[in-house]
Amino acid sequence: MKTDAFALRHIGPRETDHQQMLKTIGVESIEQLVYETLPDDIRLKAPLNLDPAMTEYEFSNHIHQLGNKNKVFKSYIGLGYNQAIVPAVIQRNVFENPGWYTAYTPYQAEIAQGRLEAILNFQTTVIELTGMEIANASLLDEATAAAEAMALLFDVRSRDQKKNEINKFFVSEEILPQTLSVLQTRATPIGVELVIGNHETFDFSTAYFGAILQYPGKYGQVHDYAAFIAKAKENEIKVAVAADILSLAKLTPPGEMGAAVVVGTTQRFGIPLGYGGPHAAYFATKDEYKRSMPGRIIGVTIDTNGNRALRMALQTREQHIKRDKATSNICTAQVLLSVMAGMYAVYHGPKGLQYIADKVHAATATLANELKKLGVEQTNTAFFDTIVVKADAKKVRTIAEQNEINFYYIDDNTISISLNETVSVAEVNEIISVFATATNQQATTIDSLTNTNHFPEHLKRTSSFLEHDVFNKYHSETALMRYIKMLERKDLALNHSMISLGSCTMKLNAASEMLPLSSPQWNNIHPFAPLDQAQGYQEMLKKLEQQLNVITGFAGTTLQPNSGAQGEYAGLMVIRAYHQSKGDHHRNIALIPSSAHGTNPASAAMAGMKVIVTKTLENGNIDVEDLREKAILHKDNLSCLMVTYPSTHGVYESAIKEITQLIHDNGGQVYMDGANMNAQVGLTNPATIGADVCHLNLHKTFAIPHGGGGPGVGPICVAPQLVPFLPGNPVIATGGDHAITAISAAPWGSALVCLISYGYISMLGAEGLKSATQHAILNANYIKEKLSGHYETLYSGEMGRAAHEMILECRPFKQKGIEVTDIAKRLMDYGFHAPTVSFPVAGTLMIEPTESENLEELDRFCDAMISIRKEIEASTIEDKNNVLKNSPHTLAMLTTDVWDFPYTREQAAFPLDYIAENKFWPTVRRADDAFGDRNLVCSCAPIEAYMEE
Repeated sequence: MKTDAFALRHIGPRETDHQQMLKTIGVESIEQLVYETLPDDIRLKAPLNLDPAMTEYEFSNHIHQLGNKNKVFKSYIGLGYNQAIVPAVIQRNVFENPGWYTAYTPYQAEIAQGRLEAILNFQTTVIELTGMEIANASLLDEATAAAEAMALLFDVRSRDQKKNEINKFFVSEEILPQTLSVLQTRATPIGVELVIGNHETFDFSTAYFGAILQYPGKYGQVHDYAAFIAKAKENEIKVAVAADILSLAKLTPPGEMGAAVVVGTTQRFGIPLGYGGPHAAYFATKDEYKRSMPGRIIGVTIDTNGNRALRMALQTREQHIKRDKATSNICTAQVLLSVMAGMYAVYHGPKGLQYIADKVHAATATLANELKKLGVEQTNTAFFDTIVVKADAKKVRTIAEQNEINFYYIDDNTISISLNETVSVAEVNEIISVFATATNQQATTIDSLTNTNHFPEHLKRTSSFLEHDVFNKYHSETALMRYIKMLERKDLALNHSMISLGSCTMKLNAASEMLPLSSPQWNNIHPFAPLDQAQGYQEMLKKLEQQLNVITGFAGTTLQPNSGAQGEYAGLMVIRAYHQSKGDHHRNIALIPSSAHGTNPASAAMAGMKVIVTKTLENGNIDVEDLREKAILHKDNLSCLMVTYPSTHGVYESAIKEITQLIHDNGGQVYMDGANMNAQVGLTNPATIGADVCHLNLHKTFAIPHGGGGPGVGPICVAPQLVPFLPGNPVIATGGDHAITAISAAPWGSALVCLISYGYISMLGAEGLKSATQHAILNANYIKEKLSGHYETLYSGEMGRAAHEMILECRPFKQKGIEVTDIAKRLMDYGFHAPTVSFPVAGTLMIEPTESENLEELDRFCDAMISIRKEIEASTIEDKNNVLKNSPHTLAMLTTDVWDFPYTREQAAFPLDYIAENKFWPTVRRADDAFGDRNLVCSCAPIEAYMEE
């Protein structure tokens, strides 16, 4: 046994288990199983051309050596990114804790109460600092949050504005450059015209529906926007403000100025720079716009017993319901990072945040005063943490970089300097010394910071914030450590049991892949640092792009999209640019099968395409004849087909090459959704099936952890004809020769977590990657056969096999009075997270075990499902007081004196023997979604306060 092989540790089933599993399935070998599963004409003929697999020890040494090629300078570049101090108690207990980073999106509220409370803390922090009424559970980055704000304001235009087709959106020239680039990307396809200018000379004409301002401005100038917002309101123009969240501890919140939306990043609340991400963006708005708000909202409700419970609110407005009518395709939030940012606010509390903001401003004011003594002119009339000075940029840069310091050089004579919470008297003296040397003067050494305010008194914040208990009682490390642990115990994550979610691929996130994320050589680089300071990153990112090219069979990759939905959108925008480069501006029809994920039509609509839905056959496959008919009908305007492979129904469709050829014959391109790439790697690839572009979910197939709903990374890989259009960045040059404008804020998106996928591929190598895919198919088919006779599998391939996932039919159980939700909740009593519920078929369960789960865990899960099937059989439609309908069962229920149920406590909590060894207790009974939506509460205030109102 090669015990240093990473594949041995990543892949669950042992060789000694194979015979038992293969016998259950009814095949002689894994090769036979793959032959019976995968169409022969799309199989790869040769192994993937990748470097030999590294051992975990070799990878550890390699990544350390690569990290040493990065130069960690003190970066005062700003532009929306600031070095932050990650409190050690949060780093150790959240960031590095699989109990937090391996959890899934909290769709099953009863086993996610800890995470939901942590996100509620984040929402409360955002609401109170911005002065707004409602906030969501985080977005991807500040730039995309600003684009979502624009889309929301476009959506909520008044009836008169819509009638007159008012479509102009004013963008202040003070906006961050990367935000402007993303706004440009998002605006054109949906028919918004951007007008960039000076807010002080804006004419407030009736042609505008909205505006966006930066607070403070991109180079630090603090403007009073109250008069602008008031005048805009008079003219029915709604205003969004992109605000630095730390500054709001000192400055008047935009909500108090009348802003309609406030967006920004919470990166400086204890999140590493990470060369651009992942960082949790925030989005806050008025209560009246909640139905148009993108992303997820965590709300307060009650459970079956009337006790307080949390859950995801207003899910009906999400893209999987609205599809092509959606205004956003947001599917991933940045939950792990929002949890960290929320904990940062909990740990420091209002006084701590005030202290940090005061210290940052004092350091900036002190620096401005001292530079003035050197004769260095500072041009900002009001500032928080950023000053602009006039000096010889070339001379200053040379001296600064010799001292391992980065500033932002606006032009040859203008320099922007942004300070952060790591700056003390020592750092201020270092900066003064740089400018003294550059101006041939003797530097004076300061020994304290000045406390003078450098913005108008009327802009000073007067309102209180974060007065709730949670922000005022966990300020010692012991207290916060225990609070984090208390919340963690309420959540079921991968460190407890298998999470068998179809389409979501909850596989092992190996410790050896995760460890580099804590290294300052990797997590402390500014995304706009000079490239020669990020050579380790550049090597790693280029190598990862090459690895993904090999795996997909494509010619080029961009890592910029920081979620799967962003990848979808990026792929479609690249297809759009390709057609336009050929003069085919009219090609705007996207054909999408009816079985597609809801983000597909939403992304197509956002890319300015018209969605035509094609039929699906009873066996779950694409109706090729219906597709042919529609492709030919729309051949003059056909842009693309969006297809998932294997299909959303967990089957390798044998007609896939015929389907892709049909699209090409009619002038279109093929976009392949990479959600099911875990069933392709090493066996087939998107290029082989005939696709032109695919997105990959690195947080699924390539082992980046879900973190409770994010971080996600959704790079796109493209065929040669699409390479020139890969997205760029306005600050650091990236992308193709004819790059579209930015998809996300940072040049390489969430670069820090790309280390995980780089490690995953490098340690598995070609053979390990192929073996992982084979074992994903093995595990899925083992479960399928083990449950055969108890549950019907809805769709199978031509030889009766599933791909890496399957759909279990649960609709007939309604005759017994049992809904699929009852099965999902009952699984919690057995210690398991439910599979995917009612997607892609209502009333079904979609199961994907992944390759990481061992035989013992697969058997435990199957035993639980079979036991539940027996419980269903014992139910009657008249009986509403049974073990399924009352699930999940909490510890409080089991320990009360009164037991009013027609089954025993043991049947409720310990239906199988294995459960006693490792019992997981849901902390609430079923959450009442309808009550929560009627009484929407999205912050820490007690629900009684809202009910009384």
